[in-house]
Amino acid sequence: MRSILMGDIIAAARALLECPVQERRARAATMIYHARIADKVRKRTGRPHMVWGNGSLMAAARPKPTRPEPFAGDPEYLAAIKLVAEALLQDKRQFGQVPTAFELP
Repeated sequence: MRSILMGDIIAAARALLECPVQERRARAATMIYHARIADKVRKRTGRPHMVWGNGSLMAAARPKPTRPEPFAGDPEYLAAIKLVAEALLQDKRQFGQVPTAFELP
């Protein structure tokens, strides 16, 4: 997966708002998985994955959300951002890329 930028986190959180609350954790993990696969395809072929894009989380989070971006203080939006951050940490932990100091409680 390509380096994560704030736009990636925002796009992923907005995509999570489009699905039911009980499906969001799994959807976040799936988006990250798709971004990893798409990045491998991009590196191997020099072209983006046909469905999941160029290996960025933003591309994997598409299609674009249908509702406008909520205000930053919206509790549901903040919860979605938190879910994305937790899923990214879990992904990094799985691949041995998170120092012990960053472990979640």
